[in-house]
Amino acid sequence: MENSRQLASRFREVLLNGKWIANTNYKDQLSTLTWNQAIYKIGSLNTIAALTYHINYYIAGILNVFEGGGLEIRDKYSFDLPEIRSKEDWENLLNNLLTNSEKFATHIELMSAEKLEATFIDEQYGTYRRNIEGVIEHSYYHLGQISLINKMIKDSGI
Repeated sequence: MENSRQLASRFREVLLNGKWIANTNYKDQLSTLTWNQAIYKIGSLNTIAALTYHINYYIAGILNVFEGGGLEIRDKYSFDLPEIRSKEDWENLLNNLLTNSEKFATHIELMSAEKLEATFIDEQYGTYRRNIEGVIEHSYYHLGQISLINKMIKDSGI
């Protein structure tokens, strides 16, 4: 269970409460944004809302497996963000990410060492551990983008 707790802690760090690796996390970066900032487009970069949706898409898809469902997500749909038209739409997306993140972390904490090393759905996807670590690494990758885009937006006065 110690490995599970450590993985859950690493996951929470990038999404919910950490400062150690990036000196920030998703919750810190996203909770102060207005919905207009979240959808603001800079050149060919993804919007912060699109990146938020993208990360939540994968967390929710793997969470579905943790909760006994199938792997229903597909990469080609991972940026299919429904239009954000209001503060409420943005807050719903943000709250969904944060809620899914806490559920995801709780599932990790409860995994046995055997479960962590078990095949995730199919051998081509590796183990549960590999997928959890992949989500953590993927999340840090996009957190860097969000941090930079956030600075660009604030520097532009939006």
